[in-house]
Amino acid sequence: MRQHRDALHRKAPAPGGAAAVPAAPLTPAVSDPADLEREAGLARLFELHYSSMLRLAVLLGADDPENVVAEAYYQIYRKWRRLRDTEAAEAYLRSTVCNLTRMRIRHLQVARRHVEKPVEEVIASAESTALLHDDQRVLIDALQQLPARQREALVLRHWLGLKESEIASAMGISCGSVKTHTARGLAALTQAMEARR
Repeated sequence: MRQHRDALHRKAPAPGGAAAVPAAPLTPAVSDPADLEREAGLARLFELHYSSMLRLAVLLGADDPENVVAEAYYQIYRKWRRLRDTEAAEAYLRSTVCNLTRMRIRHLQVARRHVEKPVEEVIASAESTALLHDDQRVLIDALQQLPARQREALVLRHWLGLKESEIASAMGISCGSVKTHTARGLAALTQAMEARR
């Protein structure tokens, strides 16, 4: 009888003859607090600014604005720990979108020069199309005809409402150059819009 009682208190071996091992809880390992802070900061940045960064890329003429913005978020993710002030992340993100769009446009211009067959018309994504209302299409078309620097200066100034110093920082130019590009872009845009009326 005693042997039977002892057998009841012993654990049965697991299938395959291995001893039963208590299951470990399914919680993730504790992560580095800096990583947790970075994840939270980027999530906040994404919630607050994704739509405006996407619109910025569209207005600057990116043919693939979603990829440009995704790349900008990836770059800020990689450099998060080196940011001196995480409050400046929006400005860094905006500057990155501007730079990536400019690089993408240059790349496409070079690629199109070397293509033997005619380039087919670029079809805008559904997200890009949804962002633009019919009454804005004429303005956007005229804006796309401007040189890149003038277009950037106008979008940053009149769409985002940035100060000259913020525009200069985003574009990597002096405040005087911002004034020049803005004035020339506005004059060219006004002339193009009047010609279409």
